[in-house]
Parts: sequence; C-alpha cells; structure tokens
Amino acid sequence: MSLRPLSAEERSAALAKAAAARTVRAELKARLKTGQDTVARILDAADSDPAVSRLKVTELLEALPGIGKVRATVIMNELGIASTRRLRGLGVHQRKALVNFVEGTA
Repeated sequence: MSLRPLSAEERSAALAKAAAARTVRAELKARLKTGQDTVARILDAADSDPAVSRLKVTELLEALPGIGKVRATVIMNELGIASTRRLRGLGVHQRKALVNFVEGTA
C-alpha cells in the first residue's frame, strides 16, 4: 500500500509536527538526565501526549544517569520488555516494574 503524495503545505506541516515532537522528547530526556523529572511522571505524561508516548523505552533508560546502551538492554531483558517497545506499548505490569526498578536503583 503506497501513500498518496503530499502537497507542499501538507509536507511542511508534517515536517513541523515531527520536529516539534522530537523537541519535546529531547527536552524530556534532558529533564530526566538532570533529575528534574521522574520515570513515573514521564509514563503518566505518555498517556496524554502522543509525542511522549512514541519515545522508546531504551531511550528513556539511556537518559538516566549511569545507564548506557548495554545496561538498558540488560534492564529491559530482566523486566521482560522488548527492545523495540515504546512507552505507549507498555502494559500495566511493565510500567510498574520499570518504575520500581528505577526507584530502587536511583
């Protein structure tokens, strides 16, 4: 199934929307890295903000101080979360396990 070609206005609107979403996610990760925000609040925000809900769980973990790519992968394996999972795709138990894990190590 191919998508219909976009007009110049539609294309520029889509590009602006995507840029705004990337900015929101980057600011969110920066706040998490500096300790101004918590994983629990970010998961709550994912319920209402589509830009936040599209953030990958690995990116969220890697934004935490002291967690890199390898440790994020290990954490996700321990919690039973797929490496491609986004915040909107987490189940209730996965969310709870993620918050408990982060609060326990922080």
